Amino acid sequence: MPETIVVTGALGGVGSWLVERLRGEYTVVAVDLTLPETTTVDSVDFQAVDLTDQGPVWETILDADPAAVVHCGNVPHEEDNAGGDVYENNVTSTYHTLEAAGRAGADIVWTSSETVYGTHWPEPELPDSLPIPETQPVEPWNGYETSKLAGEAAATRVANAFDVSVASLRVSWVQYPGRYEVTPLREQFDVESAGRFGNFWSYIDVRDVASLVEATLEADFEGHEVFNAFGPDNFLGVETARAIEAGFGSLPEDCDLTGEQSAFSTAKAESLLDWKPEHSWKTAEDESISGPAFV
Repeated sequence: MPETIVVTGALGGVGSWLVERLRGEYTVVAVDLTLPETTTVDSVDFQAVDLTDQGPVWETILDADPAAVVHCGNVPHEEDNAGGDVYENNVTSTYHTLEAAGRAGADIVWTSSETVYGTHWPEPELPDSLPIPETQPVEPWNGYETSKLAGEAAATRVANAFDVSVASLRVSWVQYPGRYEVTPLREQFDVESAGRFGNFWSYIDVRDVASLVEATLEADFEGHEVFNAFGPDNFLGVETARAIEAGFGSLPEDCDLTGEQSAFSTAKAESLLDWKPEHSWKTAEDESISGPAFV
């Protein structure tokens, strides 16, 4: 019988693709605030749970007795929400979910964010080195970014307290095959007037997020580890160092970028998890691939 895995945020963009990828290999308990219209999906048990409510979170996860918990159930930005509300929701949701997973003895993968590096707003600055590793100092400036750092602190606490492995994935701007939101930005880009773009024109295909989660679940490491989650290149089609220098006026002394490679390093995930991103905008933005049928 397949092991059980809990996925939160199961009706969201990343969560739904993860449920679709993991079902069959695992029995998936798919958790979100509401149930989908179609709840009959092989190897999936949908559960409506408010992750800010400790009791139902603990009951759902402890009753499932999962081998692992994948936590994607957060508010993804502040565009339509007050920063304080986003912070409160995300911190509480993440703490309850990770705490319950640790008490269940389950390994954990959860989606943090590359925004914790502070390169977005209001005036992004050059990092210490390029490509940017996980050791780059973090400098959050809004409630969303701060909530993700609080989640990483909770991840360390849970790993220490319950002797489970926890992976915090600092995920870049997630794109979906056939509907890449970066396309109009690339079409409007002019290197002579590049400006400062907060995440250095980075992104990641949702399928690479899913393969990274799967690689993390299969890996053998201890404690809490942070991993960058980025696509292989920038979404501009020009040399990354050239675009950054045009926008920022200079490059850090420690700059080892080649061609169009991402400004963020995924070398740690390659080394510890045997994972590399495979999907580039150059083919993915025009692909016709159906997403999960239950959303």
